[in-house]
Amino acid sequence: MSRTADLEAEIDALAARYGERVGLDAVLGDLDRRLRRTLAPGLAVHRAWAWDRRDRADDRWWPQGISVTGRRVAVSWYAKHGGARISFLDLDRRRYRHVPLVLPTAGDHEPLRVHAGGVAWHGTQLYVAATRAGLWVCDTDDLLRGPDGYLLPVRYRLEASEPFRFSFVGHDGERLVVGEYDNTGGTRRLGHVALDGGPMEVHEAGVRRAQGVVRVGGRWYVTASHGPWKPGSIWSGPAGDLREHRWAVPMGCEDLAHDPATDLLWTVTEHPHRRWVVAVRRRRLGG
Repeated sequence: MSRTADLEAEIDALAARYGERVGLDAVLGDLDRRLRRTLAPGLAVHRAWAWDRRDRADDRWWPQGISVTGRRVAVSWYAKHGGARISFLDLDRRRYRHVPLVLPTAGDHEPLRVHAGGVAWHGTQLYVAATRAGLWVCDTDDLLRGPDGYLLPVRYRLEASEPFRFSFVGHDGERLVVGEYDNTGGTRRLGHVALDGGPMEVHEAGVRRAQGVVRVGGRWYVTASHGPWKPGSIWSGPAGDLREHRWAVPMGCEDLAHDPATDLLWTVTEHPHRRWVVAVRRRRLGG
């Protein structure tokens, strides 16, 4: 994968327009919505959280990606009529805030129009899946306070040197793991690439309706959805020999993340009134 030009000048102009960058600490100190602990369906579910009432019912915005850093969680959403955002969650305080993702331009900014099917949080960087456009990368140090709330501008994009659908993304230490969603007989590959791009190792996964992936040691874990009413699966095992754990997670499961500190797997579900953030004990799935 190769890196596009950095949008630093455009971000600087955006910061000059709205004021200095405020960074992640300002956002985490100003979380305006409340999470609650709850129960969720799924044989492997260990813990579950629910959004506030508005977000549970919203039919415009759909949760997609998830990544975990300690007790803080980043969740990506896309809007069916354009736009993407990141929700920053504090599990200890059980609060969160939505922050729009924006593309900085010479004069101002515009919504980032991507599906945001996955997100990987590493240090101050967030990698956002952009399907055939690759991965958009932003830095939480660039968070700005605009006239209508906080904004997170993207900095650059990692592009693939060969056709690949970046449906979801996670990270494995100092490397990214990516994958393709397919429900029609197309390619269903998984990829492994350095955080700053370079050659990508590609594996044939063969998982239909794959939604998220992580790799722990030499073992892969892949979520697969089965529609809005049937619980989802997690597949696990070495590349090329994955085994399905049926009904492991709630219906509408999306991206997957791993927290090495707790050895928990995390996913988020998308359908209105059936939206949860859930944690799963990885050891229950083998490995």
